[in-house]
Amino acid sequence: MYFSNKIVLITGASSGIGKALALELAKQQAKLILTARRAEVLAEVQEECLQYTQHCKLLSFDLTDSAQIAPKAAEALQLFGGLDVLINNAGVSQRSPVTDTAPEVDRQIMEINFFSAVNLTKALLPHFVKQGHGHIIVMSSMAGLMGFPLRSAYSAAKHALHGFFETFQTEQPVKDLHTLIVCPGRINTPISLSALTGSGQQHGKMDDGQKNGIPADKCAQIILRAAEKKKKLIKIAKEEKILLAIKRVLPSLYYRIAHKAGMKP
Repeated sequence: MYFSNKIVLITGASSGIGKALALELAKQQAKLILTARRAEVLAEVQEECLQYTQHCKLLSFDLTDSAQIAPKAAEALQLFGGLDVLINNAGVSQRSPVTDTAPEVDRQIMEINFFSAVNLTKALLPHFVKQGHGHIIVMSSMAGLMGFPLRSAYSAAKHALHGFFETFQTEQPVKDLHTLIVCPGRINTPISLSALTGSGQQHGKMDDGQKNGIPADKCAQIILRAAEKKKKLIKIAKEEKILLAIKRVLPSLYYRIAHKAGMKP
């Protein structure tokens, strides 16, 4: 298996796609380093992973605290003596219209979804340069390819993430360092529960779109197969793919559909 014995760091591994990736990689006998802010929940994921692999360590910290990034990156490299794969998965969604969203919430979402991934990647980049190879997987979104109601800051952060790592791909700082940008649509995860409202509170509701979305374990399998094939971009979605196609050929129709679908009560 491609990821067997590879050292993999996953951010946001306590739930959703991050947890699904951790479990799938554990089954492939990867050496896992799991990060998240909620240490107690992360420990539960570790316990599940240890059913499949003997190698799963935790590194609990807040990615939005930029002062922690460099020392925690260095600590991660010491846990198994290196790193082969970085999965920038940590993030938070949003459920609020532009008119009701406080500027500090915009900044908070940008900090979590964009700057944390950029800062951690830069902190680990010297290691990949010295090593001469590796893999970076970046969790963008279909909202990183098109706007959608109630996701202004989230979509902005994902657009920024997409732009940064696509540029990173064109620069190719290390010949055998491969970067995959993942654009999921609605995946069956609890992401809508922790999504931020305009005041910064948690949304606390499971959206029907998430509830009926693609299973997280299937999403994880697709991501890892794409990484093994060294793809640069994948879209994991159903209706969102159709909406993106409409945006490209019939923009006026896209705006009507997106408004109607996204603003319904």
